Amino acid sequence: MNALRGSKHGPRRICGRWGRRAAAAVEMAVVSPLLFAMLFGIIEYGWVFSVRQTLTTAAREGARLASLPGSSESQVQQRVNEVVGPLGLAGVVRTQLTRSTIDEPTENLRVWVHYGDVTLVGQFFGSTNFNLEAVCSMRKEGMD
Repeated sequence: MNALRGSKHGPRRICGRWGRRAAAAVEMAVVSPLLFAMLFGIIEYGWVFSVRQTLTTAAREGARLASLPGSSESQVQQRVNEVVGPLGLAGVVRTQLTRSTIDEPTENLRVWVHYGDVTLVGQFFGSTNFNLEAVCSMRKEGMD
């Protein structure tokens, strides 16, 4: 209290090491939540980017396999799971294969995962009620 009491030259300032430590602690308490939010946002963005790129690769690989003569849906699903396996997504990725017909000779593969199943930070940055997906179409080989 003596430090705050005024003298004939005005109020005294708190000087010294204790005052600087207190100021640094207050600044850290104010700034650190923002820094941590930015850090986890960057990490989450990188993770989602990696998942989307892997889904795109899986859709391409699966559509390529589906375009080969004699391929089955189980083979396509297995190939998609092989591609997404290194990220630990083999159990949560869903696929939808639309087979080619005489009128439409393309194999269409849609690969998606619910964002809530892959997020690292939960609902910290908002809703997780949407899907990450990739779609690929390839012409069926051997169909003229």
